[in-house]
Amino acid sequence: MLAAGGYPGKPRAGDVLEGITRPEDPDVLVFHAGTRLDGEGRLVTAGGRVLGVTARGKTFEEARARAYAAVAGIRFEGMHFRKDIGMRGPIARG
Repeated sequence: MLAAGGYPGKPRAGDVLEGITRPEDPDVLVFHAGTRLDGEGRLVTAGGRVLGVTARGKTFEEARARAYAAVAGIRFEGMHFRKDIGMRGPIARG
């Protein structure tokens, strides 16, 4: 989850997002949460949680690496995200 500057307090709005295109990797999905188009047709931040980036892979590690590789191509002022997501591995289901 990519967050806007100021989140979790008062998030900034109106920062232009760059690098948002259809992912080249078909196993990566980008979900819009706090985005909107401004008056000039640019994609801008409009909430605290801006984008969710997820990926599939043959292994948990591969999926995680793909997701973070996609994140590396996205930019907006104040963007921040946690880097520890998924560090404990997948949840075992019985």
